[in-house]
Amino acid sequence: MSRPSVTLDEIAFDDWQDVHSWASLAEACRFQPWGPNTEDQTRHFVKAAVAARSDEPRRRFAHVARCGGAVVGMGELYVRSHRRRQGEISYLVHPRVWGRGIGTEVGRSLLSLGFDQLGLHRIHATCDPRNRGSSRVLAKLGMTYEGHHRHTAWIRDGWRDSLVFGILEAEWRAGTRSGVDAADPRPGGPGPFTAVAFVDEAARRKGEG
Repeated sequence: MSRPSVTLDEIAFDDWQDVHSWASLAEACRFQPWGPNTEDQTRHFVKAAVAARSDEPRRRFAHVARCGGAVVGMGELYVRSHRRRQGEISYLVHPRVWGRGIGTEVGRSLLSLGFDQLGLHRIHATCDPRNRGSSRVLAKLGMTYEGHHRHTAWIRDGWRDSLVFGILEAEWRAGTRSGVDAADPRPGGPGPFTAVAFVDEAARRKGEG
């Protein structure tokens, strides 16, 4: 099956209504500590993401994902440490286009940004263990399952655990040369794609080098 044609554009404030079309949906934020958003909350999030483009050094690289001209999701690369060349990716796809491989393409673009343009050494991502579609996407990106962290976030139904996936620069280079997607290394593997992970801005730790 051919990959969907997905492009990433740096987020602009005018994108807030498109972002709100999924940020306001309970199914889109089921595994997240944020949402469903009010319009004011979405506008605040987009405004902060746009303002971060002026930070020096820049840490946040937020994009909207387009497919066929329509905004279908977003993705973000967050530089955790410039000195240690560490980053984190997060992404979310509108429920109306789940299961079409869009999350995987957004993830690939974010990893390319981090490794090929920003020169990062390691990039990681997290997801709720119940979000089997998200863990499948991360594995398809060639990311290695690194562990299960307990009670990392408080969400609507209580404490949420997180699975951690990571990939190193050399692994990215080897994977892009081979063009082969990785299989999920966890016992049993995940089921069909349902949703993808998105990092809550308020949960980020500040002051990392």
